[in-house]
Order: sequence, then C-alpha cells, then structure tokens
Amino acid sequence: MLRLREDELPPELILSIERILDLHAQADTDPLDTLTNDFNPLGVLNDYFPNEAALGQLEAVQARLAENERALQSEIDSLREELRRDQDPSRMQLIQEMISDLLGQMSRIREKATESEAVVRNITKEIQVLDLAKKNLILSMTTLKRLQMLVNALGQLEDQIKERKYHDIVQSLAAVKQISASFKPYTSVQRIAQLWRRIQEIQSELRTMIDADWDKFYMQDPAKPIKPSVIADACLVVDVLGPEVRNQFVDRYVALELKEYRRIFRATDEAGQLDNLSRRFAWFRRLLQTHETEQGRVFPADWKVGWFLTAKFIEITRDDMTALLSKAGSKLTVKQLLDTLQETLEFESSITRKFGTSLHELLKATTPPNATRPLKPITSAFEPHMGVYIDAQDKVLSDMLSQYRGPKSRSSLEATSTSGASDDDAAPPVLVLPSSTELFYFYAQTLDQCAKLFTGQPLYDLCGLFKKWLRIYAEEVLVASMKKPSSLARKSMDARYDVSELKNACTLINTADYCQTTALELEENIRAKCDEAFKEQITLQDERDLFVSAISAAILVMLRELDAACDSALNQLARTPWATVKHVSGQSAYVEPLVKAIEEVAETVKPLVEQKKYLRNFFDKAANAVLAKFTTALVKSRPLLETGAEQLLIDLQAIKACLLKIPGDALITSNYTKSVTKHTTRLEALLKVIVTPVDPAEGFILNYTLVIGDASFSNFQKILDLKGTPKAAQNDLLDSFLTITSTKNELESTSFLSSLDMDPGQVSTLTSPGSSRVSLLPGGTAGESLLAALSPPPIAGAPSSGSETPPKQDQSSRREVFSDFKRFVSFGLRRETMPG
Repeated sequence: MLRLREDELPPELILSIERILDLHAQADTDPLDTLTNDFNPLGVLNDYFPNEAALGQLEAVQARLAENERALQSEIDSLREELRRDQDPSRMQLIQEMISDLLGQMSRIREKATESEAVVRNITKEIQVLDLAKKNLILSMTTLKRLQMLVNALGQLEDQIKERKYHDIVQSLAAVKQISASFKPYTSVQRIAQLWRRIQEIQSELRTMIDADWDKFYMQDPAKPIKPSVIADACLVVDVLGPEVRNQFVDRYVALELKEYRRIFRATDEAGQLDNLSRRFAWFRRLLQTHETEQGRVFPADWKVGWFLTAKFIEITRDDMTALLSKAGSKLTVKQLLDTLQETLEFESSITRKFGTSLHELLKATTPPNATRPLKPITSAFEPHMGVYIDAQDKVLSDMLSQYRGPKSRSSLEATSTSGASDDDAAPPVLVLPSSTELFYFYAQTLDQCAKLFTGQPLYDLCGLFKKWLRIYAEEVLVASMKKPSSLARKSMDARYDVSELKNACTLINTADYCQTTALELEENIRAKCDEAFKEQITLQDERDLFVSAISAAILVMLRELDAACDSALNQLARTPWATVKHVSGQSAYVEPLVKAIEEVAETVKPLVEQKKYLRNFFDKAANAVLAKFTTALVKSRPLLETGAEQLLIDLQAIKACLLKIPGDALITSNYTKSVTKHTTRLEALLKVIVTPVDPAEGFILNYTLVIGDASFSNFQKILDLKGTPKAAQNDLLDSFLTITSTKNELESTSFLSSLDMDPGQVSTLTSPGSSRVSLLPGGTAGESLLAALSPPPIAGAPSSGSETPPKQDQSSRREVFSDFKRFVSFGLRRETMPG
C-alpha cells in the first residue's frame, strides 16, 4: 500500500467528518464544500471563468471568495469556543459521578429482584408439590382403572374362548390387545408381568383352537361339522392376532390345497411332463373354482387368498418347468417349446383377466418380506431355452434364401427380371427383388412373435440373427449376383452391351436401397420393443453399409455396360487416319453411334431406378468415363494435325451436348453441368492449341502459354507429339519454348497436361463388382484416372468428380525448367549442334 502524503487525510477520517457535518455530495454542491484528496483547482477556476469575457468579473469573484473565507473563519471560531466549554474538566467529572450513581441503582434493583424470586419460590413450593401429587394420583387412578378393565376383559375373553364364540372373541381380543399395549412399560411389575404372560398364552390357545377347527372344517368331518360362519369369524380373530399369524394361516391353507398338485404332477411322473402342461393349468382352474365356491368364501376379501394360491402354484410350476426344460436339453423341439410357451402365456393372461391386475403386481404383492428370491412368472423358465427358437428361425431363413445363393443365383435373378417380359411384353419390370420383401416380411412376423414372448435376451439374440442374414443377403445374394463369370467376358471389340445386365443392376440398386431403408425401420422397431438394458446395443448400421456397398457395385456394373456400348465407336475414333483428312465436314462417322449408345444406356436405366440420387451418381460417373475413353482414343489416334484437331472440336461439342442432355430436366444438377463443362473445356483447350499453326514459332508458343498456362517442357512436347510435328522441328520449337518461358516467371510448372498418358495402351475396362466398388461419395472411379489430365482445380463448395490435378505450387517458389538430368543433357546437345 502506498504511503499517504503528509497533506492528505485518511479516507476513514474524511467519511467520519462528512457523516458528522452531514455533508452529502450532490450535482449542485460547491466543489469547495466537498472533502477529497483529489481536489482539482483548475476545474473550480474554469467554473468561475468559463471564457475570457468572464475575467472581467475577477474582482467580484475575489470579493465573494474573501467573504466566504471570513464566514467560515467566524464559524470555526464559534465552534472552537463551544468545544472548549464542553470540555470543561469540572463538567466531565460531574457526568462521571452521575453514571456511577446510575450503575449503583441498577445493582440494587438486581439484588431486590433475586430476593423477590426466592420469596415467590418458597411461597409456591408447596403448591408445586401438591400439583405433582395430583398428577401422579390421576395417573395412578387411570392405570388402576385400565388394569381393572384389562382384568375384566381378560376374564370375559377366557369365558368366550371356552364357549368358542369367535364372533365375540374378535371384539374382546381387540380390546385386550389395545389396553395391554399401555402396560408394556410396566412389565417389571409382577402383577402386570403375570397378566402379560397370560395374554400371550391366550393368543397361543386361540391359534391352536382355530387350527383345530379349520382342520375339521377343511376335512368336512360329518361327525363334528363346522359351519362356514364359525370359520369366517375365526378368520376375523386371526386378523386381530396380527399379520404374521394371518400369513402363516394362509400359507398353511395354500400348502393343503396344493398338496395334491405336488403329488399328481411330479416331474418324474408322466403327468408332470412338458406334454401335460395343459393338464396342470386345467387342474389349477378347477382348484381355483372350488376355492371360490367353497373354502375360499370363509376368508375376508382383503386377504386375497386367491392371489397367494395362484402365486404358489406359479412358483411350483416354474420350478418344475425349469427342471423339465433342462432335462430335455437337445431333444427339445421348437414346436414343443412354442406350444408349451403359448399355453403358459394363455394361462398367465387368463390369470391377469381374472384378478384384474397384472401378473407382475400379483407376484409382487404376494412375495414374503423375508423372501430370498423374487417371484417370477412361469414363462421366465422358458427364456434360457429360447436358443432353440432362434436356431429354428435360422434354419427357416437358410431354407428361404438357399435358392438365391450359390452358383445358380445369377440365373434365378435373370429369370426374375425377365420372366414378366417373356410372358407379356407389356408387363411392368421388376423394380425390387421379391426375395427382399419376403425376407423383411418374415422378419416382421418373427419380431412380433418373439416380442409377445420375451423382450429381453431372446429378442436381442433374434436381432443378432437378423443381422447375420442381412449380411448374407447383401453379400451372397445381391453382390454375388453381379459377379460376372469369366466365360461370359466379351472377346470381340465390336461386342454390344447387355441390356439384361443393365436391368438387373437397376433392380439390384432398388433392392439394396429398399433393404437399407427397411433395415433402419427394423432397427427402430426392435429398439422400441426390447428392454431398456438392450436398447443402446441394438444397431444395424454395419448391415446398412453393406447394402450401400451393394448399390456401389451395381452402379459399377452399369458403368461397365456403358463402357462396352461405347467401345465400337471410340475404337473407330482411335483408328481414324487424320493425315488423310483434308477438310472439316460436319461430325465424324463415329459420333452418331457413340451418342446413340450413350442415350440408349441412359434411357434404359432412367425408368428402372427409383431413387434419383443413384441416377445422379451414375450420370456423374458415366460422363467422366465417356470423356476418359474419348481422351484415350484421341491420344491413340495421333498424329492429329490441324485438320484433325478442328474436326475433333466439332465432335467434342456433339458429345458434350449429349452428356448434358441425357440426365433430363428432373435429374440434371449444377454440379453435373459444371463437371462436364470443366472437362470438355480442358479438352477444347488442348485441341485449340493443336489447331494453331507452328509457324511462326513464337506465336505458337505464346498461344500455348496463354491457353495451357504452364512452362512445362514435357507438356509442350506432348502437344507437339499429338500435333504430329516432325522430330527435327520439335527440337527447334522446344529450344524456343525454353528460351521464351524462362523469362515468364508468372507461369506454373505444371498444368492439366502433366498427368496426360501418351501411351495408354488398351482402353481400360471397368473391373467386376467382386473386386472393386464404386464409391457413392464424390471421388474417383476406375476409368476416371484418365481424366486426371483434364480435371481443373475443384470448384469451391462443390463436390469433385474424378481425380483432380496436383495442387498449384506457391508462385514464390522456384520454377523448375529442367525436371531431370537427362532432359538437361539433351537440351545441351541440341544447343551445341545448332548452326552458328
């Protein structure tokens, strides 16, 4: 903390002074009346003299300030005089004496009050003793009166017990128990202890007497018949004896009722086997009916003896079922399992309807407080053995899909796709394979059946079975049907595309899309039906991904057929002798069959694929594949010469128009248009450079740098090779190219020509679905790599189609004129052999 200056006052002192003098800063307060250590005289002077004209009032201001100073000094003097008078020593001594006298008076008052309290206590002492004696006397009289009442009630109760008057015993016993509860603190008194023991003995006698009468009533002894009304009153006495006695009484009755059930339906006897489960339930229904019409009527309704009887029957039967199912082991058939389980479910449903409450609530209400295990329904015994049911469904699915799997699956797919057309040409095409709808219909039925039985582990195991066969259907039915046998491979360059292949691929796309969409609904349905503990573990995402992969494989088949359809026309282009073409005369002969083949493939697939997104994906990749094959054929047909390049420009416009037209208004997108346009624009740039005459060389080279935009030695040489420039002329042009571009630092070292393959060989054929997949995401496919040389930089915000050119280097980096040592040596040799 900074030390205060000598002329500064502490803030605490300033606050104290303001509080004593009642100084409160306000908007109109004179700054001179405010206590602060931050006083700024400049601000006060500016208030008095806001401008130069105010300086004329200087003398008036001085006079006013002098007057204020005198008034303040006068006030200070008067305050000092008043303070001096108040601080007179004699006056202070007088005040201290008065305070001392006041303290003395307070001490004397306190002493008098203590004395008065003692006097009052002595006066009321005898009265307090009398009050306590009165209170004890009243308590004693009340206790003795209650004791007399207890003795009289106990005597009356003993007389009623001798005469077995249960109806009267109910009230007497309740009164005895209620009165005796107040004597529990006095059991140390001998007389009270005797009465307490006698009460316990009477309750024991009552229990024994009621049990004996109940046995006579239950056994229906004709020599000593017991009326139901007597037992009904006895049950009321049991209710008074307490819940523990009542529970024991009910358990005893339940044990007697089910004693015969245990004997008849032993698990080791024939009657106790799984096949006779319905007999168990029929026996218990008869027992329950007898209970309600005969013995059960004597029990109070709130005892719910029927609930306890049912709960015990369920417990015994469940234990028997557990032992029988475990004993059956592998011999247990799914029919036997489901039949017995269905009978059990029907029985449990009937119990729920009969008592108007769920079985879970019934078992919970009848579970003893000290039970070691909770009561469960009979169906819980079947849950560990539901694997038999799951295995049976596995076999059914295997039989269902066996005709679609294996080496013959291809022919069956073709039969499904073409059977309608062979019988009736007007029949609509098969858009989705019936096997997929059959599969999911079976799934729905099985799921509903299992969910009605169990919603725990069995349902989760069934979900695992569903996942298994979804994988098999995706891989061994859909994808496997698209693997073309090698014996059917096309051997002729003039081979046409297979229309049935295209139709089958479209059907498989629709089927796979249906499967992956329905699989999501199936997942949501399973999650809605299963227990909470399994909800997070249920997912079919991996299986849905397999169907997406199947769609990719089907699109690859479609691209393969498009490749075959274009082969004949593009092979004609590759064999064209451009040196013999003297003038341009409209479109070339190969363009019309090429455009027709593309349009036929497009018109074949468009009405057969239901989802537009897959058609858009196919057209994106088809356009890239066609332009890639066109580029390859163009390279193979070199030398092009100026006339050939000019002719190819006309042909390219027709192909571009065809590619932009085939999707139609409903499917074409801006990204598709941009993709086709950017690839054809690069091809046009390539051909325009070839059209340009090489003489003069400077104009030809400058046109290259403007259109292509790079200073690559190898790229320029590619142009010369395509153009058909003689080797001798190429050397001079290459030297001039190096000389001119060495001074143009703004040129890039690479361009779209850098990846152009000048020796492509045979036009690549798309691989089979068994070994490659077409990604449904924006990216490259087989055949698109040929377009890498013609791909511009990706458009911002739009997905790219095909391989892109390498990223541009930073213009600040050094541009390499010679990419390798061999080119540098050849350039030096040419310089040395040039005429001087």
